[in-house]
Amino acid sequence: MKQITKKKRSAKAGLPPGSLVHIGEKKPGKPKITIIDYDKDTFSERETAEVKECFPFKDKPTVTWINVEGIHDTNMLEKLGECYGLHPLVLEDILNTDQRPKFEDYGDYVYIVLKMIYYKSGGNDIVTEQISLVLGRNYVLSFQEGIEGDIFDPIRERIRTGANKLRAQGADYLAYSLMDAVVDSYFAVLEKLGDDIEYLEDELVANPGKDALQLIHNLKHQMIYLRRSVWPLREVIAALERGESPLIKRTTMVYIRDVYDHTIQVIDTIETFRDMLSGMLDIYLSSISNRMNEIMKVLTIIATIFIPLTFIVGVYGMNFQYMPELGSRWGYPTVWAIMIVIVLFMLAYFRRRKWL
Repeated sequence: MKQITKKKRSAKAGLPPGSLVHIGEKKPGKPKITIIDYDKDTFSERETAEVKECFPFKDKPTVTWINVEGIHDTNMLEKLGECYGLHPLVLEDILNTDQRPKFEDYGDYVYIVLKMIYYKSGGNDIVTEQISLVLGRNYVLSFQEGIEGDIFDPIRERIRTGANKLRAQGADYLAYSLMDAVVDSYFAVLEKLGDDIEYLEDELVANPGKDALQLIHNLKHQMIYLRRSVWPLREVIAALERGESPLIKRTTMVYIRDVYDHTIQVIDTIETFRDMLSGMLDIYLSSISNRMNEIMKVLTIIATIFIPLTFIVGVYGMNFQYMPELGSRWGYPTVWAIMIVIVLFMLAYFRRRKWL
């Protein structure tokens, strides 16, 4: 699972609250800003690298979605925050890409942190990215880390076409659509993980080797990370549902409850997968133990068969002069015949007892 790990918060040690320090992977180049402005009858879209082009949209009656890809430019973020009246602690949290999902109501706007998780196009790597949403009266600000690709293209296409409910609703419905896209992306990840777990079950039965054990540990790490990302999201959606913010219309609450139901389904699936992986680890250990027992049983049977043969060979290998069988013409083939009879008898006995 590919993810940004060990984001060092030590860079902020000793700094006052609200200090703008980027924590995370720095991307090359300037941040990309996409501005989508629309209402039921009008639509405009532009891409820019200048933050000042976002300022005129603050007080427009239309709905404005400003998406920022790349948050390493603290000066740009500070200017945007000054224009839209964002609290310094909100700007600090946006720059800290190691946040847990959360919800904060600042009266004039709502701040939401989510974790976007999806499979990288054309590969099996899971990409994780922090999404920060700021919902205002007539605008939504979204901040991404700048990782290539996201899951918001279907929403952009729905806004462009205009023949849907999204264009007729306000900024709160746009924020709901973005959260719904993030939650729905978890199902695609879980489906792929479910296929991996199904493959692992077959592998444990057929070939419980080190590769299967490594796959179990990898999947357990993925489940832990998914759980950390989804469990707090349940609290976020519940807080939105219980909240009395005037920014969220009563008609939108119905859709937020639907997102909450999807979140619960994701959590239940993750917990089920975790239990299955824990059971698979026990199955792996049992399979290895059973294989060892089978090997020891075969070795024990072989050793048991050779005990009387070794005894006979040892007796007739003694260098005594007066051993009557040594002078017999049929002594050698007789000893062989006795040993063969003993082996056949023991094999028949073991098979009768179902030890073979």
